[in-house]
Amino acid sequence: MNSVSLLFCFVCRSLAIVMAAAMVLSVEGIASPVLADNTQPNILFIFADDHSYDSIHETGNEEIETPNLDQLARQSTQFRYAYNMGSWSGAVCVASRTMLNSGRFVWHASKLDLKKEQRANRTWSLQMRDAGYETYFTGKWHVKLNSKAIFDHTGTVRGGMPKQTPEGYNRPVEGEKDNWSPYDKSKGGFWEGGKHWSEVIGDETIGFLENAAKSDKPFFMYIAFNAPHDPRQAPKKFVDKYPLDKISVPADFQPEYPYKDAIGNSEKLRDEQLAPFPRTHYAVKVNRQEYYAIITHMDEQIGRILDALEKTGKADNTFVFFTADHGLAVGHHGLIGKQNMHEHSVRVPFFVKGPTVPANKLVDTRIYMQDIVPTTMELAGIEKPDFVHFRSLIPMINGETTIHYESIYGGYLKLQRMVIKDDMKLIVYPTIQKKLLYNLKNDPLEMNNLADSPEQAPTIEMLREELFKLQKETGDELNIESSFAQPADSGS
Repeated sequence: MNSVSLLFCFVCRSLAIVMAAAMVLSVEGIASPVLADNTQPNILFIFADDHSYDSIHETGNEEIETPNLDQLARQSTQFRYAYNMGSWSGAVCVASRTMLNSGRFVWHASKLDLKKEQRANRTWSLQMRDAGYETYFTGKWHVKLNSKAIFDHTGTVRGGMPKQTPEGYNRPVEGEKDNWSPYDKSKGGFWEGGKHWSEVIGDETIGFLENAAKSDKPFFMYIAFNAPHDPRQAPKKFVDKYPLDKISVPADFQPEYPYKDAIGNSEKLRDEQLAPFPRTHYAVKVNRQEYYAIITHMDEQIGRILDALEKTGKADNTFVFFTADHGLAVGHHGLIGKQNMHEHSVRVPFFVKGPTVPANKLVDTRIYMQDIVPTTMELAGIEKPDFVHFRSLIPMINGETTIHYESIYGGYLKLQRMVIKDDMKLIVYPTIQKKLLYNLKNDPLEMNNLADSPEQAPTIEMLREELFKLQKETGDELNIESSFAQPADSGS
């Protein structure tokens, strides 16, 4: 056999090996084509800030107007129990976004050298770029990395929050003049330059989409609203949609959270100082009025973005994700902020719309919102890297499984720990050896603490073991054994 024939045989054998490997990958669901034409789909990620799971009309809040998110939810597979894993900082958004961009569980993420991660291309956006995507970012960043260095294109990059004016705190007090207004542009905040930050994000996102329409390259867009974070400002017409007599006070309202010192002295937390102590029905209603208004205003910008996507002609080849970094209390349990382990603060909305995603489907399996990272990687044809701890949602979207995580973990500083397994949720406050136990199916608002019931001792022991296991998985080194060594205590 001559050299040409030998070369031909070698090439044929090599091609056969590559094709066989590709078939194996396809069978195993790794790097397999998602779309019929074998192209990589576009990814549009829309990210809210401080947006609780219960603040969208379609998901059950009849008081709020969110027509565009409602439509997106109906077109999507909706994960109803999506969680943020916690925080090593009072700025919960920093931890949430660091986990998101690194793919690491909470306490592992807290110890990362992010510059080293960038140099090794171990960030979400760099992984997508290396897979052939044109990457774009605009809005709130709040990660200790230079966004301009890890995205191909950026719009206006914002910090953690608009500056809150002194008049924005400890308000309102019923019967007293309120010197702060959500639509007074002279107060600054979201009204920088007279144009609301959410509108700037809408404009910049539409601009990139118009350019992307002219390109054959797939895009990965990370669109991060600062809304509905405080200062909760919106144009007057949006505030007027919510007269106070149409806003209800949450059923779990309390004038004061019973364990405020155990969660970090809530009276000193910046978020908690937005409303007066003790909480009043009036103050909670006004805070919720302004929260709803800025969400409805953001919803309008999201509608503009989704309309622009349709005009590109690329919507049928695009997966749209919507979620938030964490939730917010806004009057639940006597709290205003998110530095707690209650559902209103750790749960977020989570929608996925795409050409192969079932519409109007509800999934009750509990997930982490950072699961979006390996999900988009799988859509892009990237084999999940070892350094990514979170899990792809594709098997659940495709209906191949209803099992994801055995249990869900939460932690805040050295002050709070949480575990959820099945419908049972345990919150532990180590500094006061206090335990709270809730049946989330029967008591979704967490109003009935079962921890002191002798019948619940086996459940607490089971959750204790589960929490210790999750501590190891998440890199949690806090010793909370003493919290379980104490006799059952009294309290609600």
